[in-house]
Amino acid sequence: MDYGIGIPSYIDAWREVKAAEEAGFTHAWFYDSQLIYSDVWATMALAAHHTSKIQLGTLVAIPSNRIAPVTAAAAASINKIAPGRVILGLGTGYTGRNTMGLPALTMKEFAEYTAQVKGLLAGEDVLFREGERERWIRLMHSKANSGRDEFFNIEDPIPVMLAANGPRGQKLVGELGDGWITTGRSAGVPKGLPRVSASAEAAGNSFDHAGGQGTKPYVTVLTSSCVLREGETLLSERVIRNVGPTLVPGVHAMWEGAYGPGANLGMEDADLAGEFDQYIRQYGDQKSPPTPDDRRYLDAHEGHYVYLKQGEEQFVSPELMARSLTGTGDDINRRLDEMEAIGIDNVALSAVDRWAAQELIADFSEEVIKRR
Repeated sequence: MDYGIGIPSYIDAWREVKAAEEAGFTHAWFYDSQLIYSDVWATMALAAHHTSKIQLGTLVAIPSNRIAPVTAAAAASINKIAPGRVILGLGTGYTGRNTMGLPALTMKEFAEYTAQVKGLLAGEDVLFREGERERWIRLMHSKANSGRDEFFNIEDPIPVMLAANGPRGQKLVGELGDGWITTGRSAGVPKGLPRVSASAEAAGNSFDHAGGQGTKPYVTVLTSSCVLREGETLLSERVIRNVGPTLVPGVHAMWEGAYGPGANLGMEDADLAGEFDQYIRQYGDQKSPPTPDDRRYLDAHEGHYVYLKQGEEQFVSPELMARSLTGTGDDINRRLDEMEAIGIDNVALSAVDRWAAQELIADFSEEVIKRR
């Protein structure tokens, strides 16, 4: 199994990525949420410059944030600094869009964008649409297209992995993806893998070139983790601080589905959504000036994946904590065995900030990686 550190794209995260590389982590995954984090490509460029082995991927880049040629050029530019170490993860958008009050992209839009980016990274001419206009585009000054190599590297392949939790997205992974990214510790993998493989077989898509095996994709699961130290429990202060902010976005999603302007991601719990709505209204009403009703979603996503707002710890239950990859070294190793057995190849472990990343890198390396 491969081990990734999930980085909340702060601009000098290269220090933690370098430490992760030295500690035995194989991947660093960078989040793309333009209203929350530093720019993902600037952060990755610095990490690429300061490392030599670790794979660097977006988890995940959101199509509407940048038109396809901009994303392709960015990935191919980082690939100049870190040849063969770049992975482009794409998703329909949760945080990056919901923080603007927008829903996730449609599967049709996602498929078209994916095909455009993959074509550009393969050195092909791609049909680009802007409104009613259609134009052919290519990465002109690449070695493949003009013999120039100072701008882009598309000779070393850049796998395009797709994030999907539901059946339609999983089908698209099989048709167009080079690998599969999903969330949760492992819940959707056993049902999703056959769907992805069947779709890949029908499309004639092999994952061999990107770490998979035939029609079995390379599977990355985004989760969160904290190695418990002596005397700690799931509800210890340090553990809640390091893991809690990665869990309440699920509650944010439930609230979005019931009360917000963003997407319903299929995470439904009417009672919990109602409790959060009451909380977030009180939270906003206590501000000076109070939060207008049409901006409640901004309050809801404040701290999203970074910290818990005052009072938000009430939504971090022991049951929720138990769903993360948190426990003693023995606990985590046992769970990783189970995850590996059902086809998971990579665990991307979310860190909420530099301090959580430093602790997770040191503890996970000592208690897990070195023991496996």
